[in-house]
Amino acid sequence: MNELMRQLPPIHEIQKHERFLAIKDMYNLSQDQLTVMAKEVVAHIRKAWLNTSDSECTLAPEQIQHFIIEELEKKVKEFSAYSLQRVINGTGTILHTNLGRAKLSEEAIDQVVLVARNYSNLEYNIESGTRGSRHDIIEKVIKTVTGAEAAMVVNNNAAAVYLILKALAKEKEVIVSRGELVEIGGSFRVSAIMEESGATLVEVGTTNKTHSFDYEEAITEQTAMIMKVHTSNFKTIGFTASVPLKNLTSIKKDHPQVLLYEDLGSGALLDFRDFHIGEEPTVKEALGNGADIVSFSGDKLLGGPQAGIIAGKKAIIQRLKKHQLARVLRVDKMTLAALEATLKAYTYSDEMQNEIPTVKAILESKSSIQKRAMQFLEKGQGLPFHLKLEEGTSQIGGGTMPGVELGTFLVSIARKGWSAQRLFNELRLSEPSIVTRIIDEKVHIDLRTITEEEVDIIITTLQHL
Repeated sequence: MNELMRQLPPIHEIQKHERFLAIKDMYNLSQDQLTVMAKEVVAHIRKAWLNTSDSECTLAPEQIQHFIIEELEKKVKEFSAYSLQRVINGTGTILHTNLGRAKLSEEAIDQVVLVARNYSNLEYNIESGTRGSRHDIIEKVIKTVTGAEAAMVVNNNAAAVYLILKALAKEKEVIVSRGELVEIGGSFRVSAIMEESGATLVEVGTTNKTHSFDYEEAITEQTAMIMKVHTSNFKTIGFTASVPLKNLTSIKKDHPQVLLYEDLGSGALLDFRDFHIGEEPTVKEALGNGADIVSFSGDKLLGGPQAGIIAGKKAIIQRLKKHQLARVLRVDKMTLAALEATLKAYTYSDEMQNEIPTVKAILESKSSIQKRAMQFLEKGQGLPFHLKLEEGTSQIGGGTMPGVELGTFLVSIARKGWSAQRLFNELRLSEPSIVTRIIDEKVHIDLRTITEEEVDIIITTLQHL
């Protein structure tokens, strides 16, 4: 082993290797950058060999330098690749949190590119020639689509909840039904966010039943707010009862100092119930039912970028805008550009709303999906894979519309001698990565979340496999 270690070439010899120079030119790296990587590769090999017996080392001395260069090229290739990459979503889960949730519309993408490529009036009032506010960029269109008196945007809905509680209920009491003390992704709990904000949680009712009198009896001089949390990521069935927002407004009449706040979570602007999909209330409906303020996500049912949108009474929104956290939690110009373009689609015709990929995917008919699935089968003829059309169900995902299943068509893929896990891994590790589902020991691709362009990419990938 000591003899083998002595065969490791010095770095200056590696630098002279023709492939070292070729790698430097191919990946546009400086001499210093590539030298640092070469040192890391040699150090890694040395450490590995120290933990290896002589009998396990199969490299001849003349092969060592070649091996180092190969490892160096692998390292450079990995370093050069972007960490955030395109993924093809074949799972059928439309708002797949692990895969980036909502896809942006072409109009939103164009607006992001325009704003990113040029200077913009982010905080400049063109008409007056004076400093402006980034809140003004988005407020008008939010008011139009929700009917709110005022609005603002922060970086996600958890931030919106935190800001509202911190600014409006610090060292005060906030009443919440026990059945609404939800936990969202990443173990973020309403109770924990409330504790961080400095507000005091007052739990009322039970896990499955909360009544109006539970809220009435809990109100004290220290009560700042009644908070309703829309349970968009789970559903309680059976012996249950909850208090609609409309009923809480009658309680508020006797306690005008108490704010009514509803965290809607998903933030539907389109009423999917009109299409017999789910039971999600719209933002406009919540405000119309008496909420003083609501918050919701931009990248769920709304179909835009990650953002937390706060809408409601003007006096309340003004307090939030002036709070120090508003600057901490504000969004950048590209988020505002994408969000404005997405929201504007809701002010246009139904056809324009369908240009939002999330809305289009949720509303797409089974017959339309079947047509794309048949194209997949036709293009896959001659491949050494067994392709079969099957009916199935898609999920909306992203913690929205629990229990709602959308009828869809899938293509199952199998190959003799290959396990489903092997094929799943091969597709996942391809470029671009293709994420699928394994059902009954077969890989399945749900065509609800696959575009025509992506059908061609998948077929090409299968040909390479």
